[in-house]
Amino acid sequence: MAERMIVIGGDAAGMAAASQARRRRDRNDLEIVAFERGRFTSYSACGIPYWISGLVEERDRLVAREPEVFRDEFDIDVRLRHEVTAIDLDRREVVVRDLTAGRELREGFDTLMYAVGASPRLPKWAHDEVQGVFGVQTLDDGAALRAWLDADPAPRSAVVVGGGYIGVEMAEALIQRGLTVTLVEQAAQPMSTVDDDMATLVTDAMRATGIEIRTGVEVTGLTARGGRVAAVVTADGPIPADVVVLGLGVRPNTGLAEAAGMPLGPSGALRVDRRMRVVGIPGVWAAGDCVESLHRVSGAAVHIPLGTHANKQGRVAGINIGGGYATFPGVIGTAVTKVCELEVARTGLREREAREAGFEFVSVLTESTSRAGYFPGARPMTVKLIAERPTGRLLGAQIVGRSEAAKRIDALAVALWNGMTVEDMTSLDLGYAPPYAPVWDPVLIAARKTVDALHH
Repeated sequence: MAERMIVIGGDAAGMAAASQARRRRDRNDLEIVAFERGRFTSYSACGIPYWISGLVEERDRLVAREPEVFRDEFDIDVRLRHEVTAIDLDRREVVVRDLTAGRELREGFDTLMYAVGASPRLPKWAHDEVQGVFGVQTLDDGAALRAWLDADPAPRSAVVVGGGYIGVEMAEALIQRGLTVTLVEQAAQPMSTVDDDMATLVTDAMRATGIEIRTGVEVTGLTARGGRVAAVVTADGPIPADVVVLGLGVRPNTGLAEAAGMPLGPSGALRVDRRMRVVGIPGVWAAGDCVESLHRVSGAAVHIPLGTHANKQGRVAGINIGGGYATFPGVIGTAVTKVCELEVARTGLREREAREAGFEFVSVLTESTSRAGYFPGARPMTVKLIAERPTGRLLGAQIVGRSEAAKRIDALAVALWNGMTVEDMTSLDLGYAPPYAPVWDPVLIAARKTVDALHH
C-alpha cells in the first residue's frame, strides 16, 4: 500500500516539496494530496504590486504552475478551496473544510508537509465591518484589491499603513494608478530593513514622486461612510482614504501547528532542523514563511519570509521525503526592492542587528556611480558596508541607487556567505566596461574605504 503525503499549502514551499518528492517516488509508492484554501497554486506573491499598478497586465502571468500541471504531469491531487482547520498527530489525520461544498472531511497521512506561509499583521482597528481595507499576501488578496480599485467609481485616495517592502511597493503601485497616496509609518523612517541613513534616501525619492509620507504617526482607527472606509484616524487628525493597504509586515501562520503541539522557536515561527523536519515530530516537515531559519552571520534563529527561501526549503524537504538527502544551510537576509526609480538592496546585518549580536564593527558609506562617470546614464549610488573590528569580516551591506544598483548586492552576498573580509574584497576580479561600471566598481571602492576605516 502506498504511503500517503499530505501537503498543507499550495504555493512555493508546499508545491516545491510535493514536486521533488514525486520526482523520486511514483504513485504506487507515494500518494500526494495538496490542500490549498485559495484559488491558485505556485504563484509569485512578490509580483502582486506590479499587477496592481498595471505594469503586469494579466493576473495569470504571476502563476508559475496551474493546478492542472501538478495533477496531470506530477500526479499530485491538488484540491483548491480546501482549508485545513486542525491537525491530529495522534491519529495522523487532518481536518479539512471544503469551502465550496461547505462540508468537513478527515484525511489520513503518513507524511505531513506544513507550508501555510504567513499572514499580514492586522491592527485591532482593521475589522471586517469596514470595506476597503486590504492586506496583500496572497494572490487572492491581490485579486480582491484589484477588484476594489477597478470598481466604478474608482477610488481616488489611498493610505498605506506601514513602510516595509510591501508598503513602499504598494505606495508606488497606487500612485502609478493615479491615486493620491499617503504612507503612514509609526517609526522615524520607512524601510526599516535598512539603516536610517539609507532609508532617508528612499524617503526622499518617494516624496519626489508625489507620495506623501508621514513618519512618527500611528493609525488608531477608521471612519466609514456607508460601510466603506472614508479615512484613517491618527493623533494628528484624519487622513481621507477610499482604500487602505496594510504594509505592517507579516506573521508566520503557526496556529494549526501550535494547536497540534509542534514547537515554535524564539522568532515565533516553527522550529525545523536542517533537513526541514519539524523538531521532535516524526514524519512532519515544514518550509516557507511559517518556519524560522538560522542566520549565518548572527547565529540567531530568524523569521525572514521570502519566496527565495520558501522555494529552496520546499525543495530540500521534498528531496528528503523522496528518500534523498539535502539540507538548508541558513540565510543571510539578502533582499532587493524597487521604490519608484530607486533600487534598494541589503544583505547580512544592519547596525542594530550587529550590535545586538555582540559584534564590534565599523560602518562606512561610500558614494560612487553605476557606470563610468563619462558614460551616458551614469547614476549616483550609495554603498554601505558593516565590518567586524578588528578582523575586517564583512557583517552586512546595503545599497541605494538607481539603474544597475540593486543587483550589485549579489557580489556582497557571496562575499558575506563565504566569510570574506573587506581586505579580501578589495582584490575581487569584478567585470568592468564603461557601460556597466567605473574602473573601480562601487563594491571595490566601498571595500577599500572600509579597510581604511578599520585601520584608523
